[in-house]
Amino acid sequence: MLANLIAGVVSILHVEVILALAAGVGGGIILGSIPGLTATMAIAVVIPFTFYMDPVISISMLIGAYKGGLFGGSISAILLGTPGTDAAAATILDGNTMAKSGRPGKALKTALISSALGDMLSLLALIIIAPQLAKLTIQIGPGEFFALIIFSLTIIAGMGGESVTKGLIAAAFGLLIATIGLDPMVGIRRLTFGVPNLDSGIAIMPMLIGLFAVPEVIEQLEHPLKRNIPVLKESDDPADNRLSFREFKRCIKSILIGSGIGVMIGAIPGVGSSISSWLSYKTAKDRSRDQEKWGTGIVEGVAAPEAGNNAICGGALIPMLTLGVPGSVPVAILMGAFLIQGIIPGPMIFEEAGPIVYGIFASLFASNLLLLIIGYLIITYAAMHFTRVPKVTLFPIIISFCFVGSFALNQAFFDVKIMVIFGILGYLMRKFGFAPAPFLIAMILEPFGERALRQFLMMNRGDFTAIFRQEIAVAFLILTAISILAFIRKQMKKTAIQRVPGS
Repeated sequence: MLANLIAGVVSILHVEVILALAAGVGGGIILGSIPGLTATMAIAVVIPFTFYMDPVISISMLIGAYKGGLFGGSISAILLGTPGTDAAAATILDGNTMAKSGRPGKALKTALISSALGDMLSLLALIIIAPQLAKLTIQIGPGEFFALIIFSLTIIAGMGGESVTKGLIAAAFGLLIATIGLDPMVGIRRLTFGVPNLDSGIAIMPMLIGLFAVPEVIEQLEHPLKRNIPVLKESDDPADNRLSFREFKRCIKSILIGSGIGVMIGAIPGVGSSISSWLSYKTAKDRSRDQEKWGTGIVEGVAAPEAGNNAICGGALIPMLTLGVPGSVPVAILMGAFLIQGIIPGPMIFEEAGPIVYGIFASLFASNLLLLIIGYLIITYAAMHFTRVPKVTLFPIIISFCFVGSFALNQAFFDVKIMVIFGILGYLMRKFGFAPAPFLIAMILEPFGERALRQFLMMNRGDFTAIFRQEIAVAFLILTAISILAFIRKQMKKTAIQRVPGS
């Protein structure tokens, strides 16, 4: 492993790689710091710039945008009391309180250092766990893999919004859309309706851009611009805007708690950074000697959620790299970037694309260092300016990137139409309460699940009941049944509460 890591480090020691990482991190921070924009949208906007890059450079740039977007959300959470991303909501409790008391610099620096350390610890977990887990999962056959896909879809559909039913419908629709094109085994056209451009299926990048970037812009433009942006006054005492070594030592326990929770939550498909952030905050608070001070503006209250939501990155890459199962929307988009570059995530990735994977590992560490440098420059000189960017200026630029990026990959106007169609679809899904996450992840997983199912049936002469003779597959199916029952019970409780008068 050490030799592979050294080779990975050597592979990124080029100016173009460092510039791509810096651009991804910087762009992610800027977009994430603007209220209403998310880390997911940061990746979607950066995608068009990566089409013709080397795999290590392009994927590293997207991961840099993801990391930058997660940290960027804390900037507006601290300065404005409005989280730039849902993962930064818990940071408001102490971060914004510190800013209002004249200590925005201390809060921002605590968030930056905690984010970088949490991310670094999660990357160590990724590098240690992923190769070993891949060695175990390589023994999984088509039947077990199909059962795993079903379990993953159930978890993600159930956590894809307030309604489990709508999550399942969205996932089913994603499975249906993924079948468009030529049958991968016999070459028969499926659901193309005589349109030759659909023979190769729905292009994933225009679909991603349309599904996430366009609806976000439309939704943000529906709301009036906020005219009264609070003006923060910094304390005249320089110590109030520095993070002292003594304060940093107080944060170490919270950072370790948040990082551990982030790695574990990230490795579970469908949970997400928002839950990790709040759980990290609550757990660190419960283990603090000064629980009564939490929420009044202490550095530990910023460190815990920021370490928790950034540690998600390394944790979420573990199932994606080892099993080929994206556990969240940003990671699903990253998986799409892998597929565009011809890299198939899963148990064989370390065998088939080992040098590229270890190059990506090395670039993850480099992006952490760049996050510290670029993040420090931004929070020192320009953070408040980014939070004040007018939407009427920003969103036309983003929409332009969407159109140009959709066209650029295959230089086909048909892809622009795909982007527009999925932009409208994504907007309608949000309006009617259908989360886009189950739809996207189901669409990405369908080809893998279908291939595994058909291989399994061919190996067993069409006898599907043979799957019940495989222990691992049965375990996943049992977990699927338990998950469905748990979601049904949760939905029934929610319905019962709504029927109680006065609730």
